[in-house]
Amino acid sequence: MTQAMALDDSDFWIEDAVATIHSLSYAQEFLTADDLRREMRPPAHQNWPGLAFGKAKRQGLIESVNTATSKARSRNCGSLKVWTRKTEGEK
Repeated sequence: MTQAMALDDSDFWIEDAVATIHSLSYAQEFLTADDLRREMRPPAHQNWPGLAFGKAKRQGLIESVNTATSKARSRNCGSLKVWTRKTEGEK
């Protein structure tokens, strides 16, 4: 795979992930990267979920409210942020 193709896949995956994060924020009160992992195809790079959550935060869609321990085996009980949807007045 060329670097240009990898960058294109990154853009598509992250945009899809931000859209999924936005949808999840309406479907449930709290969400984590574990929720995103269940809904999305696997990322080609382990940093992409964090980039997607950061982008959703910068867009004013979500805010961090707590931390938790991941239940995903691949995360080996790693720490993760708990997010919630920002209401329109909080942007």
